[in-house]
Amino acid sequence: MNENPLGYEKISKLLRSFAVPSITATLVSSLYNIVDQVFIGQGVGYLGNAATNVSYPLSTICLAISLLIGIGSASRFSICLGRGDTDQAAKIAGNGVTLMVLAGILYLVLGELILTPMLRIFGATTEVLPYAQSYASIILIGMPFLILTNGISNLIRADGSPKYSMICMVAGAVVNTILDPIFIFVFQWGMFGAALATILGQILSFLLAIRYLWAFRTITLEKECFRPDWRDGLHTLSMGISSSVNQIAITIVQVVLNNSLTYYGAMSVYGEDIPLAACGIVMKTNAILLSIIVGISQGVQPIIGFNYGARKYDRVKQAYLLAIRWNFVISAVGFLLFQLFPRPIISIFGSGEELYFDFAVLFMRTFLFMVIVNGVQVLSSSFFTAIGKALKGLLLSLTRQVFFLIPLILILPLWLGIFGVLLAGPIADFIAFVVSVLLVKKEFSILKEQADVIS
Repeated sequence: MNENPLGYEKISKLLRSFAVPSITATLVSSLYNIVDQVFIGQGVGYLGNAATNVSYPLSTICLAISLLIGIGSASRFSICLGRGDTDQAAKIAGNGVTLMVLAGILYLVLGELILTPMLRIFGATTEVLPYAQSYASIILIGMPFLILTNGISNLIRADGSPKYSMICMVAGAVVNTILDPIFIFVFQWGMFGAALATILGQILSFLLAIRYLWAFRTITLEKECFRPDWRDGLHTLSMGISSSVNQIAITIVQVVLNNSLTYYGAMSVYGEDIPLAACGIVMKTNAILLSIIVGISQGVQPIIGFNYGARKYDRVKQAYLLAIRWNFVISAVGFLLFQLFPRPIISIFGSGEELYFDFAVLFMRTFLFMVIVNGVQVLSSSFFTAIGKALKGLLLSLTRQVFFLIPLILILPLWLGIFGVLLAGPIADFIAFVVSVLLVKKEFSILKEQADVIS
């Protein structure tokens, strides 16, 4: 245990070495959808952008599954390494991979069977539905590969190889970026071409991630490790539930947001399709910022988990506070960009009528007004997961999305119309920030008491 640098290396150095590759990996992962949105906007138009928006919940559900198993496995893996129990760590990793395979296959089959009803639930209008069907039916094929890649990447980082995890994601994104313009503009394949480019990139990332199973640094995976153990699997799922629920909540928010925008948009000068298209661009632009915050939280997770398992509580606190400082700097940059340059950002995703740009600019400035603090909830939820307190992590995952944002989206428009939908975002962000600060402050008091007992 003492030989592992997670237990003695300077926290700032550890966070750089773990978080920077993790940020790169999550950023690149979010770029899959962003790249599609840009090229579709240029090659198909704003109806194509609306189609990717209503298809996006399929990806967030996929990510929720991979986080449920991947974060759960990685958190338990890190704590076991901190305790010096490598045999149990190997069993956790192998069983996690088995769960990822089964979950990926199940998701693909169910998704294809109920695709059209799902797209309608996600907010597809009559005009948008054909574009969404063409795109989503292909995207679903890549979901098992995406679940395995994202899930195994968490284990790779926990094993002390964050750069390799980054390479897995970057390689697939490069392929996607190269193939997107070829398939859309050269072959004229439209939505189908964008989706095909995406899954080809995901398959390459999957192959690189699978290769690591034979190259773990801290454990050796034997054939028995992959045998399903349902009791152990339930323990893993309980550890990953907060991160997963956060993504499920994002999916629910997206569905409620899409339907609210089309409903109240129909009552306004903007109509149904303009708010839907603008929402897709704004949410995916914000996804870039969130991917960096998630990258920081994933990077700090093995540092916190190992030191908590080793009962080095001062280092646990140091790692969290340093990650929060990083988060504030990144979020401040995002806030300035969203408030000062919304139109240039939106223009990257294609052209449209002036009414479309008016609403998109209003949406970005209003809905993302409190981005400077909304990452605290994400980091704090990951913090509780890393120390094995999944219930508190779950509570924080639900605060912004379920407890505050969804009710506000439903209530505020009753008085403020479509502007009420936009105003729900910053109000929910601020309340979730306050709740996160209070819970973490209380947890720090508990850690101090435990540290005093040890000393």
